[in-house]
Amino acid sequence: MPDSMSEQLRQDMECEGLLECFHGLKQLDKEIFQEVVGAGESLTIDEIADRVDRERSTAYRAVQRLLKAGFIQKEQVNYDQGGYYHVYKAADPSSIADDMQRMLNDWYAKMGQLIQEFENTYEQTETTGPTAES
Repeated sequence: MPDSMSEQLRQDMECEGLLECFHGLKQLDKEIFQEVVGAGESLTIDEIADRVDRERSTAYRAVQRLLKAGFIQKEQVNYDQGGYYHVYKAADPSSIADDMQRMLNDWYAKMGQLIQEFENTYEQTETTGPTAES
């Protein structure tokens, strides 16, 4: 991962890179997201773990990160005899894109404020100049 923004802007970025860039998702998270999207149906944690060849607990942690980021949704399925289990499906791509756009706009506004503060701070220093001590 590049260290500076200028390095990030110089590198080629793929759409999956947005998952890492915006939400700090790991490679396994991206793999699981792609599996859930590609499945075309809701999947259980066990099915997800099998598809990415990982332990159930490892897959569960990745799914929790994806849920928190809003990339997948959890639904409860009830058994007729009582009890339930959860299945996971991909969130609406338009909704995900809207969230990332809002996050980018917020980041842009915050960076603009910081740049203005920088300019104000150093412009003030430049106009007042160093003070001479006797």
